[in-house]
Amino acid sequence: MKNATSYHVSDTGHYGEFGGAYIPEMLYANVEEIRTRYLDIIAEPSFQEEFNSLLKDYVGRPSPLYLAKTLSQKHGAHIYLKREDLNHTGAHKINNTIGQILLAKRLGKKRIIAETGAGQHGVATATVCALMNLECIVYMGAVDIVRQAPNVARMQMLGAKVVPAESGSKTLKDATNEAIRDWINNAETTHYIIGSAIGPHPYPDIVTRFQAVVSEEIKWQLEGKTGKDHPDYVVACVGGGSNAAGAFYHFLHDERVKLILAEAAGKGIDSGHSAATSILGTKGIIHGCMTLLMQTADGQIVEPYSLSAGLDYPGIGPMHAHLIKSGRATVHAATDDEAMMAVIELSRSEGIIPALETAHALAILGRIKFKSDDHIVVNLSGRGDKDLNTYLQYIEDHNISL
Repeated sequence: MKNATSYHVSDTGHYGEFGGAYIPEMLYANVEEIRTRYLDIIAEPSFQEEFNSLLKDYVGRPSPLYLAKTLSQKHGAHIYLKREDLNHTGAHKINNTIGQILLAKRLGKKRIIAETGAGQHGVATATVCALMNLECIVYMGAVDIVRQAPNVARMQMLGAKVVPAESGSKTLKDATNEAIRDWINNAETTHYIIGSAIGPHPYPDIVTRFQAVVSEEIKWQLEGKTGKDHPDYVVACVGGGSNAAGAFYHFLHDERVKLILAEAAGKGIDSGHSAATSILGTKGIIHGCMTLLMQTADGQIVEPYSLSAGLDYPGIGPMHAHLIKSGRATVHAATDDEAMMAVIELSRSEGIIPALETAHALAILGRIKFKSDDHIVVNLSGRGDKDLNTYLQYIEDHNISL
């Protein structure tokens, strides 16, 4: 039966009432070139052959689908972890940067820029630029540069120039602003590798398509393990939303699969220090698209807060805004404290130290009443090495005994 509602992007670049391309005039030619060419380019057999070969032999795909026995016993269901943390560079981000670097080369671009929050997208971009011998500039909030120092060092080792964003809250939003300013000034030579499923059309669709390899693998891996070609739940954290977009993609129109988003409540949704974008947000424009964002009554951005640099963003991808508003996806918010407890729990119970972003998805599992025969897939989007200083500081500040 044909679904009455589509969750894919429309011909005009919209997801329901969200999406579109709200860009300065100076970027119109660049964005239009990408819009009119990307579908043809990524459909080329030579593109697909190179993309799939790099995913297999360079990234290390397919990533494992691991049955987490202790978590399963705790929650009374079958809980699997999609191990994107085992990808080269330690996160799902490289799926997209591999695809976009191949797209950039076919568009004839010689210079790459990117923004990053937790540093995982920055490392993935620096990695593929080194691989393809392209100049790489990564914009990063000055605050994030301090709290994600290991990833800054990795980017520099890979040959990238890391430029601090000193405006605003000095986090991901401000890094994105700086990257867009650079793109405006260097539009003819430069490709902007956006890492989240956000930005002007067609970026949310590009990022989602390259990350869709995650849900494609979940389907056949779960069937191979259980005989069931779909999970009952897919759970993923969401800032901009790239890992959730990839984990959801092949299940968007399969109503047997419940889609669960976990966003960052920070110090509490009503504390004034939160990044619970879809709960606190209203419809507005940020970084080139119409979506849900945290803003004042007169449209000024409300500075978000999260201990997690990757979720510290005032907006959410337009596809996710549509999923939430249409009722297709359910969203929960986890606080810093809940996410940290989830980090410690997974480390001790399964021998896996997750990224702080990912821990928000693990933290909300207890809020869902699972049945004993449910199969749940949590997208373990990144590893926690980069967060170790944050973890150790939190443990010391809260006098937690390890």
